[in-house]
Amino acid sequence: MLDAVRIMKEETMELKLARTAINGKPRPIELTKIEEAVTNEGHKIFYFDKENSHKELVALVEHFESKEYSVYLREVKYGLDEGDYMYEVHIL
Repeated sequence: MLDAVRIMKEETMELKLARTAINGKPRPIELTKIEEAVTNEGHKIFYFDKENSHKELVALVEHFESKEYSVYLREVKYGLDEGDYMYEVHIL
């Protein structure tokens, strides 16, 4: 029962894609859109904004691993400031 509740929460999960400009706002993307992109292409690389919690990204990784995908998550630094980072998620 707990797994079903967890899965239902993941189905409505919304993450924020990385900003395309320093002063820009991150665009939201739903889990269903991520799944569609991965299913259509077989693999996909996503860049997520630092506003996403690490816990949300780990839930994303676990979701795709449960569907037999290989998922790689890493933090990408793009500047010298400690807050200049984004997350890269590669789903195969």
